[in-house]
Amino acid sequence: MRLKYFTFLILIVGIYACSSFPYGNTNRQYIRQAKLLSQKIVLSPETQSENQLPLAKEWVGTTNFDLRKPNFVVIHHTAQNSCEQTLKTFTLERTKVSAHYVICKDGTIHHMLNDYMRAWHGGIGSWGNNTDLNSSSIGIEIDNNGFEPFETAQINSLLQLLAQLKNKYQIPVDHFVGHSDIAPRRKVDPNINFPWKTLSSMGYGIWFEPDANYQLPTGLSIQHALSLVGYDTKDSIAAILAFKRHFRQDSARLMNQADSSVLSQLIQYKLKN
Repeated sequence: MRLKYFTFLILIVGIYACSSFPYGNTNRQYIRQAKLLSQKIVLSPETQSENQLPLAKEWVGTTNFDLRKPNFVVIHHTAQNSCEQTLKTFTLERTKVSAHYVICKDGTIHHMLNDYMRAWHGGIGSWGNNTDLNSSSIGIEIDNNGFEPFETAQINSLLQLLAQLKNKYQIPVDHFVGHSDIAPRRKVDPNINFPWKTLSSMGYGIWFEPDANYQLPTGLSIQHALSLVGYDTKDSIAAILAFKRHFRQDSARLMNQADSSVLSQLIQYKLKN
């Protein structure tokens, strides 16, 4: 009886999701694709193995497993002109891009993809030794053309969302990063108007003010220092710009003593944690 009731609820939710205008068709496509993925998940491992493997005659399945656990949050700005334009982009197959959440200017949150699924939001990039952020992160897109300030309503909604994600998945404080942090050679989001300091004060990301007592050790290059923080430094200028965009809200290429002080504190934090 309970199973029938549960099935009925799923049917009702599916009908409701598919009836919403104007995304009824793409909602139906989401449900179809989720069903296909669920069929793959329930396959026993022996059906996924190649025939030439010396498999045991009888399959023994472990009892200890769960779904992927998001361990990072990557924050983006949409670089588009409206929330509706971004929703459209994320529901066209040819774009090959998506995110788990989209936050509109009025603070409305669109939860577009189950947190346990892998969104296509980070692209080619890395943070430290992690070279596949899509597989370990939640992607959040904020409606912003890339040059304008972020709306208060957006940031308030973002803070509520980050509180939920951090608590639910136990995401480390320093695992809240920007798209340009993980892909400095390709991306510049979120822009220098993004309030990283405010997020840090709430426990989402880290922030340091310049302190004359902290400077980089003699002989440690800026490039090496940035790599210790997590940046890909193949393009050292791009890495510097990404660091300054995030931790100094600055767009200048040159590093000064204040910048080096903040970088030094970031390294010490990383070494301690």
